[in-house]
Amino acid sequence: MSDRHTPLYVRLASDSAQRLDEAVAASGLTKRQIVEDAVRQHLGAELVVGRVTLHEPMPDVLTAGEAAALLRVAESDVVEAAERGELPGRRIAGEWRFAREALMAWLGG
Repeated sequence: MSDRHTPLYVRLASDSAQRLDEAVAASGLTKRQIVEDAVRQHLGAELVVGRVTLHEPMPDVLTAGEAAALLRVAESDVVEAAERGELPGRRIAGEWRFAREALMAWLGG
């Protein structure tokens, strides 16, 4: 599977950095996973920047990382469940893809 990431370097206030460290310790997720989840959640809803409102809907076809954020679990758990056939998804060109609608139906069922 291709690993496509863009470096992100940020400075956090001390209290925010401490809360991030506590979240890592409590959840077992990595900082990257927590930050990616927070970005997806924040940008999945309306984002107000100055006087402009941006809205980016979640796509119908999700990557494993996006599916993990939707289900609020680790990406590795999504991939493992899909490989066991427990989660509806398809491997395309060596990477997992998930229909958002199928995941919601699975979750509700």
